[in-house]
Amino acid sequence: MFLQAGALAAPYAPRADDGYLEQPVSLDSPDAAIANLDPALLSAMREAADAAAADGVSFEVTSGWRTRQYQQWLLEDAVEKYGSEEVALQWVAPPDRSHHVTGDAVDVGPLDAQSWLIDHGSDWGLCQIYANERWHFELATDPGGVCPALVENAAG
Repeated sequence: MFLQAGALAAPYAPRADDGYLEQPVSLDSPDAAIANLDPALLSAMREAADAAAADGVSFEVTSGWRTRQYQQWLLEDAVEKYGSEEVALQWVAPPDRSHHVTGDAVDVGPLDAQSWLIDHGSDWGLCQIYANERWHFELATDPGGVCPALVENAAG
């Protein structure tokens, strides 16, 4: 008996080597979500985290680098959650546009860490990118520069 392609294929479930994090991790974690970040972004985040720690603020990474497959799964999950692709795209970029897939974006928590990075991140070139995602940061200016204007959401 021959099976059709995909007939018994299990549905995709994200794994750690896809960048999936079961819980927030530190910037020193060996997880793929951290290890596959752009080295300049990771260095800037670590330096900013050290400065924030001196102010009593701790960073946790809730998401970093992701595979294309994991990013696609996140988008499909958002479509199901929000009921339309149009709304989902406001929160989750497709794999070909996601800066998580290239290792150029990191999501940070908790709220005090997000606020600290919004106020001080540009000292390391780190900027909040989306107005509706206070947790999403990228290298978007030279250290000490001015962050660009916020983009409304991931849909652009």
